[in-house]
Amino acid sequence: SLALGQQYSSLGSQPILCGSIPGLVPKQLRFCRNYIEIMPSVAEGVKLGIQECQHQFRGRRWNCTTIDDSLAIFGPVLDKATRESAFVHAIASAGVAFAVTRSCAEGTSTICGCDSHHKGPPGDGWKWGGCSEDADFGVLVSREFADARENRPDARSAMNRHNNEAGRTTILDHMHLKCKCHGLSGSCEVKTCWWAQPDFRAIGDFLKDKYDSASEMVVEKHRESRGWVETLRAKYALFKPPTERDLVYYENSPNFCEPNPETGSFGTRDRICNVTSHGIDGCDLLCCGRGHNTRTEKRKEKCHCIFHWCCYVSCQECTRVYDVHTCK
Repeated sequence: SLALGQQYSSLGSQPILCGSIPGLVPKQLRFCRNYIEIMPSVAEGVKLGIQECQHQFRGRRWNCTTIDDSLAIFGPVLDKATRESAFVHAIASAGVAFAVTRSCAEGTSTICGCDSHHKGPPGDGWKWGGCSEDADFGVLVSREFADARENRPDARSAMNRHNNEAGRTTILDHMHLKCKCHGLSGSCEVKTCWWAQPDFRAIGDFLKDKYDSASEMVVEKHRESRGWVETLRAKYALFKPPTERDLVYYENSPNFCEPNPETGSFGTRDRICNVTSHGIDGCDLLCCGRGHNTRTEKRKEKCHCIFHWCCYVSCQECTRVYDVHTCK
């Protein structure tokens, strides 16, 4: 799905020419041509995944930086089978499933709609109503499109398929009832509920936790009728083996402290750091022990705001001085 990286900003606003999207494998190209009306949602899902990646890693040495002039929008970072690759595949696949599901519920496509399975007996004090989101359809689209290039019998394809599915499973696991009250003055005489996805931020938070606890694997080769096949096995037998909801990797990450074109590291020089934090976003760790510079910065902000009846707010403009700390 990351093949859509450079295209996502324009897919929703102009006709889609599937053949002009760089990087698509034949199966993805066929999917695009057969289901062209949901491709803007697929692209929106990729965009959503990238934005969430940048939010989750905003205070880390690797901050999910994208490259505008390259088909590989994260550069060489994803060439290695690292934790970072695991997270990006999971969040992008989840993003596609999420965006397609939401689009179907909003009625923007004629080939999908609301979930008809959640129409059974109502619960205590509520009844089914609204449009339940059909996450199963969104997951199916994500699986067909994002996994299309992961058909090789090697370890990297096995890793990508696993992490893609972990991202999609997170969507299904976080589905919940969302309800609305009806009646005079919010009396909730009648409450209707529908099946809904969570905010995507909850998906990002969950997968970020899975990134932190990702399972390191080793590659094993097996001889089968079709030739040599690579599979993954947990490296440490004493640890609990990863489930389908865990992220997996089998190569160590670079430290991302210094610029390195081969690994895709931009280094951390000039990155803003938190001088009071002892975590990875703190100046000690983020700056990799090189120290940091401090400068003052003036910012104009609204202040002394007053609410007037009825109904507007008036504010003054104040200038405040902040200390900004950046890595050497």
